[in-house]
Amino acid sequence: MGVSVVALRVTTVETTAVKHWSESLAVFDLETTGIDVTTSRIVSANVGVLDQDGTVLRRRDWIADPGIEIPAEATAVHGITTEYARSVGRSARIVVAEIVDTLREIFDEGTPVVIYNAPYDLSLLFNEALRHGIPPLSSPMPVIDPLVIDKALDKYRKGKRTLEAAAAFYGVELTDAHDAGADAIAAGRVAQALARVHERALDIDALELHTLQTGWCQEQSDSFQDYIRRTKDATYVASSGWPVR
Repeated sequence: MGVSVVALRVTTVETTAVKHWSESLAVFDLETTGIDVTTSRIVSANVGVLDQDGTVLRRRDWIADPGIEIPAEATAVHGITTEYARSVGRSARIVVAEIVDTLREIFDEGTPVVIYNAPYDLSLLFNEALRHGIPPLSSPMPVIDPLVIDKALDKYRKGKRTLEAAAAFYGVELTDAHDAGADAIAAGRVAQALARVHERALDIDALELHTLQTGWCQEQSDSFQDYIRRTKDATYVASSGWPVR
């Protein structure tokens, strides 16, 4: 009887499957007042969780009153006016605190968070937290950035590398681009598509992939800097740092 129990235990351990990082993902996206991560403010945000098929299991959406005028150029992108944000949005401080708390809980669980062009969203969120006296996220990981991964694993593909272009290339539906929820969910599904297309390269632990992306992003930044220095401005310095600058 003792031998049978031991054999059963060994069999159970051997058949336990390790979940791939793409099978359970959180997603995050911001829409903002501008492109400068040090001065721009959050207008809308989404954090969601997807299952292995890309189905949304849960999501949380925010509209913030940024406390400043939303430039017409920004409204033209995401459709949110100053008047709408003031009438519907909540205090920026409350919204920023809730976003930070929500993401902190997810990272503490060890769940990967997909963020397309992560240094923009995470750096802007970091500066917004400091602006409002909120403890910012410290070394968020693991982050999955489909932009960095796509450029690293399909380096010579011609064309744009925007989320819209990546979604189209990988067959992911994106019907409401520049809505925080639509963009976040599409980015998560692009990440899952990348995991399928580059199965061998991406069959690694999420933390290992996080580390790889740090190096890939630096290589991409250095390459872009070299190109600009050779073709336009010999003194140009490219932004660096991933996932927060």
